[in-house]
Formats: sequence, C-alpha cells, structure tokens
Amino acid sequence: MIEQDGTPAFAVVPFKDFLRLIKPEPTIPHEVVGLVVKKDISITRAWREYLKLTQQEAAKKTGITQAALSQIEKKGSTPHKATLAKLAKAYGIELDQLEE
Repeated sequence: MIEQDGTPAFAVVPFKDFLRLIKPEPTIPHEVVGLVVKKDISITRAWREYLKLTQQEAAKKTGITQAALSQIEKKGSTPHKATLAKLAKAYGIELDQLEE
C-alpha cells in the first residue's frame, strides 16, 4: 500500500493479478438473450442462430457431428465442459458465454 498524506492512495499487486482485474467480464449480446427468452431455446442454439450458422456449419467448425450438436442444443441438455469449450472456440466467444 502506498499512502499520500497518511491516506491509502495506491495498491501494488502482482502483474498477473492486475491483468485479471482489468479484463472485462464476457457479456452476452441482447439479441442472444432475446432468442433464448422469445423462442425458449438453449443458449448454445441461440448463439448459433445469432452467428447465422446452420447446425451443419457449426458442427463442422467444432469437429462434432450434426446429430451431436442437435443433442447439445436441446433445452435442458448438460453438455460436457470440453464440448462447450470447442463450441466457444468455434464461435469466437468465451466459455462463460455458453454456460447457462
């Protein structure tokens, strides 16, 4: 802690902690949330539709089958975190943005 006139003015933290503190939290676009609410669909399907991808295109980018993606996109499904990570990478988003 660095003080000025007896009052804390600065805090010294490790650089990696500083980077973590300034990194903005990932957000979900209003349009994606709107799809989830209005169409009553899963967040994974809403992201795909928002990105204007077909299931076939998204499956190919992710390296899974279209049938597997269809199962993942069912409302209430609980896909493995590794699968969600593949989807996030293929969609160019953070994993946190796919977790409900």
